[in-house]
Amino acid sequence: MSDRKTSVLFRIIKGCVRAVYPKMQVCGNLPEEPVIIVGNHCQMNGPIVGELYVPGEPYIWCAGEMMHRKDVPEYAFRDFWSQKPKWTHPGYRLLSYIIAPLAACIFNNARTIGVYRDTRILSTFKNTVKMLQEGKSVVIFPEHDVKHNHIVYDFQDKFIDIARLYDKKTGKELCFVPMYIAPKLKKLCLGKPIRFRPDEPMDAERGRICHYLMDEITAIAESLPEHRVIPYRNIPKKDYPSNISKEDVYEKTDG
Repeated sequence: MSDRKTSVLFRIIKGCVRAVYPKMQVCGNLPEEPVIIVGNHCQMNGPIVGELYVPGEPYIWCAGEMMHRKDVPEYAFRDFWSQKPKWTHPGYRLLSYIIAPLAACIFNNARTIGVYRDTRILSTFKNTVKMLQEGKSVVIFPEHDVKHNHIVYDFQDKFIDIARLYDKKTGKELCFVPMYIAPKLKKLCLGKPIRFRPDEPMDAERGRICHYLMDEITAIAESLPEHRVIPYRNIPKKDYPSNISKEDVYEKTDG
């Protein structure tokens, strides 16, 4: 949608972020068709990298609350800062109100699709399929607060249902592409896609595709030089895990 209009303020903000955020090297390629790109959230890095560096200017799923000024404070504090030390909470609560107008500006002008936890989720799916039909890929960060391994947290799996809707609309089998973001290495790595099977039971497809994506993202991360993984949870930096698992370290030591 090249004719999409954005506010002057958003363009200024985006230009400033691009100027200070490290330039990411893209490793791997996307298929020559619209796809769902599924990545590690990497805290604020996922949406930033999605907007600035993922090839093809895809649309990005974002929390619908961040698009509504009145909803930003509660959501931002709960999702970004509630796990910080309790003595810092008053300051972060104040900050959540300060950023509300800025957040609403950013998320309503960026290439976003709002995600909701109520009946409005139908609009999320409808808009996603619409973008895919228009030839645009869509980026989703489906982690939630259940740890899977040292690289990713478990994926919420209902986003796989987009593929069923897309198949009904177009008769095409949608691809999901794993993506690992490593800001410490300044790398954005795309893995091998997996294609939806419309003739299989939906529950089985959700499990098959989600486990493949989590395993592939983990494998990509472990194949890279040693670095600190930026986790889904906003924990102290000293607790960030290494991409080298403890088991790998033990194997190397024993070897």
